[in-house]
Amino acid sequence: MKIAVLGTGGGGRAHAAKLLDLGHDVYVGTRDVEATLARTEPDMMGNPPYKEFLAAHPGITLLPFADAAAAADLVINGIDGASAVKALTAIGKQLAGKTLIDYAVPYLYGAEMEHPWPTPFGTMPKLDPCDTDSLAEQIQRSLPQAKVVKSFVTQEQDTVVNPRATGGGDHTMFVAGDDPEAKKAVTALLESYGWSDILDLGPLVAARGMEMYAHMHAAIGMALGMGTPFGVKVVRP
Repeated sequence: MKIAVLGTGGGGRAHAAKLLDLGHDVYVGTRDVEATLARTEPDMMGNPPYKEFLAAHPGITLLPFADAAAAADLVINGIDGASAVKALTAIGKQLAGKTLIDYAVPYLYGAEMEHPWPTPFGTMPKLDPCDTDSLAEQIQRSLPQAKVVKSFVTQEQDTVVNPRATGGGDHTMFVAGDDPEAKKAVTALLESYGWSDILDLGPLVAARGMEMYAHMHAAIGMALGMGTPFGVKVVRP
């Protein structure tokens, strides 16, 4: 399959590398190819320059967002939550009719809060939107011809692409979306990653719950020690 990954951060790299290993044609989208390749310092999360990642993964094609989306049958959104709606709307023509997997968290950094949550890494960012809307729903409204599915967002992306590395893979992944066929495509991709417990939460409105879970995920991560892989299991009767 031809798959585009939009974004060059750590999560996007995890998906691009895994998809390449699985034999897919992988296109990575970035705002400015020349600027991305010109960087010589690690990014804000400590990831090495992207040109080093490309050198280690020959076969991945780096393109502008629009060209990557146009080349693909399925698109994974790894653009940061604050920029996602604007960036995706700009390439709406290239996304029309395609399944768009969104795993962005709608974090608003630096927001003033009456009762901030201090962490070892600074104040926990605010979720915006929250409760009455979700980033995934905003993306779907902005791209009515795309088929948005929210998934991957309840895990670190290294775990999404390699679930068996944690608890032998015995934990749960979630999907939500309004198009049944799009959810089937996402479920098939997750199964190829190694997921066996995939829970369909229903329509895209359920993305609100997945996005709001980000704070719980962070709390668990801090309790265990940041960087400790973990999974969440839904236990049925």
